[in-house]
Amino acid sequence: MRTEKHHKGWNEIKTNDSWALFKIMGEFVNGFEKMSQIGPCVSIFGSARTKPGAPFYELAVDTAKKIAEAGYGVITGGGPGIMEAGNKGANLAGGTSVGLNIDLPFEQHDNPFIDPDKSLDFDYFFVRKVMFVKYSQGFVVMPGGFGTLDELFEAMTLIQTNKIHKFPIILVGTDFWSGLVDWIKNTMLTVKNISPQDLDLIKIVDTADEVVEIIDAFYKGNTLSPNF
Repeated sequence: MRTEKHHKGWNEIKTNDSWALFKIMGEFVNGFEKMSQIGPCVSIFGSARTKPGAPFYELAVDTAKKIAEAGYGVITGGGPGIMEAGNKGANLAGGTSVGLNIDLPFEQHDNPFIDPDKSLDFDYFFVRKVMFVKYSQGFVVMPGGFGTLDELFEAMTLIQTNKIHKFPIILVGTDFWSGLVDWIKNTMLTVKNISPQDLDLIKIVDTADEVVEIIDAFYKGNTLSPNF
């Protein structure tokens, strides 16, 4: 009897998994349709826990503002903290402000600086990550937690393996990021788990002007287009 119950439960899971494919497909279709109409954008990542008035919150506002003034839209994860700051900066500059919201039991809620017609909702992190990577012309990575690192290493892996075209990946905050980058250089590179040229994928800066300079310099010789 225990075996029969176990098999019954397993079959129900398999059935639910099959139906989930339609919801996943719907999120992809809706995301592709909306994002393909927005134009060149730069994604800004960082902690949802950074409060207004904090140095990196205000730096994210300034960075997003200058990115928008340079002619790019700004994409964030749509929530509070650094995400809110990114959308706020784009909004202040009159630029495109996109929010890719994720349904979470804590922390996440839409911020008020997203363009009403450019707010997308996702249940699946992996679908949302595809939208970031496909439609971003660069990643600006402010101090954050696990989610921020997830996006950072996802992009680095896809570029390293030639699954997507190279684009600028800019870490903002030398004091915050230098320990991680030093570990990559002194440990991962030393044991040859990465190649020296992989270190060229990322830049570390401390100002909004440096971010825009790197993005503009990169696209003087490269085409603005979706990444795959």
